[in-house]
Amino acid sequence: MKQLPPEYYELLENLQAVDFVLVELTLYLDTHNNDQDAINQFNYFAKERKKIKKEYESKYGPLLQFGNSYSGSPWNWDDAPWPWQV
Repeated sequence: MKQLPPEYYELLENLQAVDFVLVELTLYLDTHNNDQDAINQFNYFAKERKKIKKEYESKYGPLLQFGNSYSGSPWNWDDAPWPWQV
């Protein structure tokens, strides 16, 4: 397996942390749908996730398949390791 820089793991960890926050806020908002502060937090972290995802993919390749992420050229879905392998 190829050696990855520390920034790879940092970006991946940041993405996982933001995903966790988004899941928790989603669960909260399912029962508190008028909480404007929680909605604002959700929207903030949704934007953060988009930013982190864009930076990660520009440096290390796609995170998701089925049109959720662009591919580099040549087709780079077989470039290891994938995020779930580290």
